[in-house]
Amino acid sequence: HWTRRATCRASRRSYAAGAVTEARAVLENELDTIRAAGTWKAERIITSRQGAQINVDGSRGAILNFCANNYLGLSSHPEVVQAGIEAMKLYGAGLSSVRFICGTQDIHKNLEQKLAQFHEREDCILYASCFDANAGLFEVLLGPDDAVLSDELNHASIIDGIRLCRAKRLRYKHMDLGDLENKLRESQSSRMRLVVTDGVFSMDGDVAPLQGICDLAEQYGAMVFIDECHATGFLGPRGRGTDELLGVMDRVHIVNSTLGKALGGAAGGYTVGPKPLIDLLRQRSRPYLFSNSLPPPVVGCATRAVELLLASSEIAQSMTAKTMRFRNKMTQAGFTIAGSAHPICPVMLGDARLASLMADDMLKLGVYVIGFSYPVVPKGKARIRVQISAAHSDEDIDRCVDAFIQTGRKHGVIS
Repeated sequence: HWTRRATCRASRRSYAAGAVTEARAVLENELDTIRAAGTWKAERIITSRQGAQINVDGSRGAILNFCANNYLGLSSHPEVVQAGIEAMKLYGAGLSSVRFICGTQDIHKNLEQKLAQFHEREDCILYASCFDANAGLFEVLLGPDDAVLSDELNHASIIDGIRLCRAKRLRYKHMDLGDLENKLRESQSSRMRLVVTDGVFSMDGDVAPLQGICDLAEQYGAMVFIDECHATGFLGPRGRGTDELLGVMDRVHIVNSTLGKALGGAAGGYTVGPKPLIDLLRQRSRPYLFSNSLPPPVVGCATRAVELLLASSEIAQSMTAKTMRFRNKMTQAGFTIAGSAHPICPVMLGDARLASLMADDMLKLGVYVIGFSYPVVPKGKARIRVQISAAHSDEDIDRCVDAFIQTGRKHGVIS
């Protein structure tokens, strides 16, 4: 009896070991495919704080950083850092809880109030990330009798969030108002309709045509949602975002954005909008209900960043000249730069392997940039995405352009 049981256990273990070996082979084959395609994404190791200049493992001296989302240079701003230190001392490292159980501190409510004030909306709810904010919104707001109309190039987190809801899903061509109107006509029988778009599209740096979107939404009785991760803090006269830039703050109903880019660069996301929606999200949004509260140091840093922007728009206004300096100099040198007038400046190259090789050569010249390729961007659309920060000096920008010219000539991208 014992011998038979031991034999059965050995057989099951052998079968399981075979399954693991087979799975490992499948995974290794998939990894080999990625390497062969030239789309392998290596992670460089930074050994300093985030900033216009950083230290990178394996490189000597300070490296100019042109690929962080640190748009306003606040990631290492002394007041922002100090606010995080003070919050940790007063409130601890973390809450060990979700918000509704034992995880809501007065600093969370204070930050939510300031973000609602910043965006001029009724209320705000914090999340661990904007990915979570996008994952938690649509299934709460929309049901099977509703419809969601989404730009085909919206961020992956929007796509995943929409997949979770039971509404009718319609994709319209990228920034194509004619196609959006066709989809609005097609969905007229729906109870509620929500037009969903990035305010700024992160891979291309192009700005959604919000005035036209709002016109169509009002004509057909729909609501408008925008993801403002690459706009909050620096687009618009006061840095409020794409809706302020295009004069439609009172016509966009729901805004999701992040604390992890311009607003301190740590972590966290949020939704601002009508108070009944925010109240409902607190009751039913799964990423909110089942994720730990934002840690006090993160809340402290973000709160100080928002306070700085509420007090002055000077940092945000400095971005325009720096952005156009880079774009103009690169265009004059012969490069193709996608988007327009946004600090996301994609240097279009097409070939994934070329983008990776050029990025490696740029690092040797003291400039940190990254090549983007499939599946982050469509096949054949590989690029090096440069991001301008308020922390960059004119000399930094000129050095980056010079490195691109040298590298571009080496690889035959420009003559």
